[in-house]
Amino acid sequence: MKEVIGYTLILLLIASCGESNFVPKPKGYNRIELTPSTYQSIPDSFPYQFEYPQAARIIKDKSWISERYWIDLYYPAYDADIQVTYKPVQNSRAVLEELLRDSYKLTSEHGVKAYAIEESVIPLPNGMNATLMELSGQVPSQFQFHVTDSTENFLRCALYFKTSTANDSLKPVIDHIKMDMIHMLNTLEWNN
Repeated sequence: MKEVIGYTLILLLIASCGESNFVPKPKGYNRIELTPSTYQSIPDSFPYQFEYPQAARIIKDKSWISERYWIDLYYPAYDADIQVTYKPVQNSRAVLEELLRDSYKLTSEHGVKAYAIEESVIPLPNGMNATLMELSGQVPSQFQFHVTDSTENFLRCALYFKTSTANDSLKPVIDHIKMDMIHMLNTLEWNN
């Protein structure tokens, strides 16, 4: 019996040593289907008002540091979040300076992996200015902004993906959501 098993194994080894035509698999890419954004207004129970994409769902921020008006705009199709954080300024220069310092600190923490952090200030239709930060490289947050009226309101938003896909592969989605974030800024109003 042992001889039969031995001869069978030898025959299988000899048969498997024949020439085979191995063909490498073609390089694959993520399939990304982007649809044009349509927008809706955020509920008026927030101290801020803007239009956000219908493709996103509002989810209450559940982090341990979250505050009352902090939300995530979650894109299920892309497994991405726009984290929206709001703080009252309370007509205090010291509070405003601390909020601005925190915003820049949160952005600069990505500097370890970022090739570059481009900052620009854009005027908004409501008369305020927004500070945009675009981060290049394999960073967890590729686009962020903050905006304030300097006396009562401060809003910061940051885009995050919950995937390990390389940012160069996500570029079309990043650009798409970035345009949604710009739309949010252009429709921003304070509810005071």
